[in-house]
Amino acid sequence: MPPIRLTDSELDVVMAAARPLPVETRAAFLQDVAAALANCNGNVGPGTIFRVCRDMQRKHFDPPDLARAVGSASKYR
Repeated sequence: MPPIRLTDSELDVVMAAARPLPVETRAAFLQDVAAALANCNGNVGPGTIFRVCRDMQRKHFDPPDLARAVGSASKYR
């Protein structure tokens, strides 16, 4: 795969999207982002990067189950 050229601000968007992910899934996220951007045939801009990062973040993000983390008893019930 040829290198993908991103501006500093575009790379900041990619790294910011990786930040909320668990450390063990970030490499797979970045590989998926790179593969998706490589398939854009050079038509990469801020909107494309945002959409790719959004889609890949949805694929790799596993939100915590807050009901289980806090417990089933709530002080508001």
